[in-house]
Amino acid sequence: MLLTPEEGQALLLSLRIAGWATFWGMIAATAFAWLLARHRFPGRVLLDALLHAPLILPPVVIGFVLLMLFGAQGPIGQWLNATWGVRLAFTPAGAALAAGVSAFPLMLRAVRQAIEAVDPRLEEAARSLGAGPWDRAVTIVLPLALPGLIAGGVIGFAAALGEFGAVITFAANIPGETQTLPLAIYSALQVPGGEGAALRLSLLSFAAALGGLLLSELLLRHGRRRAGR
Repeated sequence: MLLTPEEGQALLLSLRIAGWATFWGMIAATAFAWLLARHRFPGRVLLDALLHAPLILPPVVIGFVLLMLFGAQGPIGQWLNATWGVRLAFTPAGAALAAGVSAFPLMLRAVRQAIEAVDPRLEEAARSLGAGPWDRAVTIVLPLALPGLIAGGVIGFAAALGEFGAVITFAANIPGETQTLPLAIYSALQVPGGEGAALRLSLLSFAAALGGLLLSELLLRHGRRRAGR
């Protein structure tokens, strides 16, 4: 069960990529969840459908779309490279982007449901006392929605940790650079006699997922206590 240096590197890289994917994904998910839960505007249904599209698209399609947009020849990729010297395709940052986009709808749904569960009358009362939009969000809505935010973050992290298709399509399978645990398992299965390494990595993935679930339960309990539930 001892990991080789390459397998340990894949584990650490997976955790780092999933962590960044969850961090940025939760920021975007919270912003869009607030927009969809608290505002009505033309095109809202279309925006909602587009944001949830990664749920039904094959992961390879997600990776291909990202490659067309953020690749070296893509419109956004060319602009990022020319303006900021940033390259995403076939990099760890690109792997985090692919994992984050795939996991984004799961985070969005959890956060949106949590925000919608907060009684709007509490915000109306705070508005009548002079609280601005930012004050109401920080002091009322987000604290009450904290358990849902925690759940969204944990679900997103688990999904990003296990993402395969989008990552390998957009970021490739480069050992030490973009080779996450799922990609390392796939590589091990392509080598004769690699079943042992694949088993070790699979058990490691299971342990990481189980640890995340246990941690999420502890965080959810803490969040409910803080929210007074």
